[in-house]
Amino acid sequence: MSEQRTIFRALPASLGGGRARAARDDKRSALFRETPFETCQRTTLGIAWALKPRRLGNLAPLVRMWLASLVTSGRALPDAGALTETSELAGIARDLSVPTLLAAYRRGLFPHGHVGAPKWLSPAMRGVLDLNDFHISTRFRSKMRQGKYTITFDRDFEAVITACAGRRPGQWHLTWITPRIMRAYAQAYDEGHVHSFEVWNRHGELAGGGYGVATGRVFVIESQFFRESNASKIGFSVLARHLVNWGFVLCDNKWLTPTTAQMEFHEIPRAEYLRRLSALAHEPVRAGRWEAELDSKAVADWRPGEERPQAAGDLKKQELAGVDAPGMEAR
Repeated sequence: MSEQRTIFRALPASLGGGRARAARDDKRSALFRETPFETCQRTTLGIAWALKPRRLGNLAPLVRMWLASLVTSGRALPDAGALTETSELAGIARDLSVPTLLAAYRRGLFPHGHVGAPKWLSPAMRGVLDLNDFHISTRFRSKMRQGKYTITFDRDFEAVITACAGRRPGQWHLTWITPRIMRAYAQAYDEGHVHSFEVWNRHGELAGGGYGVATGRVFVIESQFFRESNASKIGFSVLARHLVNWGFVLCDNKWLTPTTAQMEFHEIPRAEYLRRLSALAHEPVRAGRWEAELDSKAVADWRPGEERPQAAGDLKKQELAGVDAPGMEAR
């Protein structure tokens, strides 16, 4: 497959005809599953992870939250702003329906957990990127100009989330992306709220990718993977360029990592994150399926913060009305 520029158009979140839905459902049934051995392995490793000395302090609050969720049915969303300064565990996520999931993201919560019901988390320090501060090194720009990969959006969500849940070389296989999580995010994907990016090599093979949740003008990264060096980083760079084009302001990686720090992600306290989220989460700017308008060669010439996106019509209006809005970029 070769890269090419296309004119952006938002695709409807239609699921297609009956045959397409049946094929999609069959694919998900085959991919969104665990063998008994995999379930046992995840449970064992998850318990070992939870019993590490620095996490033992979470056990008593977790038991209290679990008991409380049995009494209240666990459907009410917790208040992330009420957490103590160092705590990130907010509650038990028994309801992962699309409305609840979207409401949780607007409140700064997300589901996570290896064993039992997922837990609502809200990190004390949030790893975020102001999209106009995104950094692409000179050396990496040269890699992007090689055009080795084709970047698509929302082309193969099922393959991406399955790969994100898969084994990582040199690591124990412990994932929070369980079959239940896969099904929940697939439903949100069907409704146009969750989006994937795919990185295809010249043989048409999936070399990397990732997925996340669009929450107003904030994009929350859920997970990424790569099978070839730099593949997911190139894909995310292309995604970041499009997010700016479409009026997104903030990208949230939840936790800061060495790789994201190189791209100008930085930590902000939960209180600041919630303040910014409250101003941005209720302004949806890109509904339905996404499609790429630029390839990696074009994005390699992007100078974040130095030039405004070259887009027409409603894209330009969103950019002028939103990306540079006074106060939005304040830290």
